[in-house]
Amino acid sequence: MAKTAASSIANRASGWKKWPRTCATQALPRCPITRAWTVPFGKNTKTVLTLLAIGLVFSCKEAAERTEASADYAAETTTDSTSVISSSAAVENKNSDRKFVRTADVKFKVKNVAKSTYAIEEATSKFGGFVTYTNLQSNIYDEDKTKVSQDSTLVTTKYKVDNNITIRVPNTKMDTVIKTIAKQINFLDYRIIKADDVSLQMLSNEMAQKRNNTSEKRIEKAIDNKGKKLNQIINAEENLATKREENDATKLQNLSLKDQVNYSTLTLNIYQDESIKQEMIANEKSINAYRPNIGLQIWDSLKTGWFMLENILSFIVVLWPFALIGFIGFLGYKKYLKK
Repeated sequence: MAKTAASSIANRASGWKKWPRTCATQALPRCPITRAWTVPFGKNTKTVLTLLAIGLVFSCKEAAERTEASADYAAETTTDSTSVISSSAAVENKNSDRKFVRTADVKFKVKNVAKSTYAIEEATSKFGGFVTYTNLQSNIYDEDKTKVSQDSTLVTTKYKVDNNITIRVPNTKMDTVIKTIAKQINFLDYRIIKADDVSLQMLSNEMAQKRNNTSEKRIEKAIDNKGKKLNQIINAEENLATKREENDATKLQNLSLKDQVNYSTLTLNIYQDESIKQEMIANEKSINAYRPNIGLQIWDSLKTGWFMLENILSFIVVLWPFALIGFIGFLGYKKYLKK
């Protein structure tokens, strides 16, 4: 009998699971062993738990896929900005004898103009280049003043920061520098890269220089010959000076082209989103704040009137000689003219 009861209790306990004492658990039976509130662990419960487990697995997998997609997008964005700004026109072909003058004109938005300027200048110096022009400035386009109290005003300033930079880098490093600068790009407005072939122009200058050298030598030899007339010598000297000037101009032009070939020029226009600056400033006192009160004004008016009266009396006293002459004349008139 005892074995039967124990077996019954064990069978009942195996089909139940613990359930917290919440809500309407009063109608639920207690476990005969632990005396805890229990609920049957049937097929429906197993199905729900299985579905929850499957949903949890899929949620974790989806979150992992989103994270991976975000990382891929960030990497793809960086790669796109680098590939968009780069160009084959910026790459020098080492196996070619052609000479190219390479220039680039790029405008793009950055997160912070000051930091990007420092990064660009550092990259330029790193790859053997140099900065020829930079103009970092803040342009204020709106300013609003709000009076907060009698002695304070809130000034809100909206401004944009931009910088125009011109750099020169070795021709062989132009593409590398452009790809390094591309890391600063937040939005690309435009990029223009040119490669002008100056091989024939340089060859033409070299040939002209050789001709001028030959002509110079012939003129010098003609001048050194004896028996020439004076006017012929003077004309030869003038021709020699002209040839030397042409030779120097050709040489300088060729040196300028070689410099442009060896060092590419990059013109960068960078800017950032508008910035807002707020600062609290002290109000300046109005001129009315320094005016005296009505009592002081009346007192000052009385003193001013008294000073005017003193001046009038002083002026009258100054005229006493004229008064004396007039009095004497009056007495003389009465005494002599009325007789």
